[in-house]
Amino acid sequence: MVDRVEVFDQNRPLLFSIAYRMTGSVMEAEDAVQEAYLRWQQADEGEVRSPSAYLSTIVTRLCIDRLRSARVRREQYVGPWLPEPVLGEQGQEIGDRAELEDTLSMAFLVLLESLTPVERAVFLLREVFGYEYAEIASFVGKSEANCRQISRRARQAVVARRPRFESSPEQEERLMEGFLEASLAGNMEVLLALLSDDVILYSDGGGKARAALNPIFGSENVVRFLTAILGEIPPDFAVRRTRVNGRPGLVGYFGDGSVQSVSSIEVSDGTITAIRLVVNPEKLQNVPPLEQVDRDEGPL
Repeated sequence: MVDRVEVFDQNRPLLFSIAYRMTGSVMEAEDAVQEAYLRWQQADEGEVRSPSAYLSTIVTRLCIDRLRSARVRREQYVGPWLPEPVLGEQGQEIGDRAELEDTLSMAFLVLLESLTPVERAVFLLREVFGYEYAEIASFVGKSEANCRQISRRARQAVVARRPRFESSPEQEERLMEGFLEASLAGNMEVLLALLSDDVILYSDGGGKARAALNPIFGSENVVRFLTAILGEIPPDFAVRRTRVNGRPGLVGYFGDGSVQSVSSIEVSDGTITAIRLVVNPEKLQNVPPLEQVDRDEGPL
């Protein structure tokens, strides 16, 4: 007799990893995984040859459906859309290898938005998770030949636009530390020196929090934007460092300890090339409050 709870728990990290990369949302990924669990509990054991394949099929198809229904919402989204951030240990669980961590970055997930839901599924299952085309075909309900074509088309689209991060973890952390120190000190000259000339800042408020409605291009424009933000920070504002989608990042907290923002940076050739700032409160619900962070983990 199969212990269904144990089998599901063994597969849960993989299922969440697939679902999060598919949807870019922690909440939607968790919903898809929970729905897979309910269906798994009700499944006829004699008809399930591979629990892992069965569960992966359910999650993949649920995410395809969610992406299709979300497409109109994304088109109507106010300002730049960024994924719901995953922090610290949660990010490590779904990107525990270097090659997986790269596919967890916000830049990569935003890039996947250019693919159709089925293209996104096929690309991720093949290029990130290493499934064979026969398995992928059963997951998405397409022929194996069709999946090969879809994969090739999606891969070409992604390779053409995929960012390249030429940096070491030590360099990333050093630049993050410098960025934080310069920002808190209001040292705009140092901050300007840390940014590449063509740096881009994306600010996601979703119409629910104050944010730039368009990406901000160029180091001088980004510094002016940051100067305006920093000038409005109250004295009791707190910041903690962490990893955001596998990249160096920061969490900002209001005076009452609730989350105000999550930001991350991307680095190449010794400078910061992109800053992504999430202030939409709906995307920050899974970020722990300051009290919990300081009590359970200490400063991030």
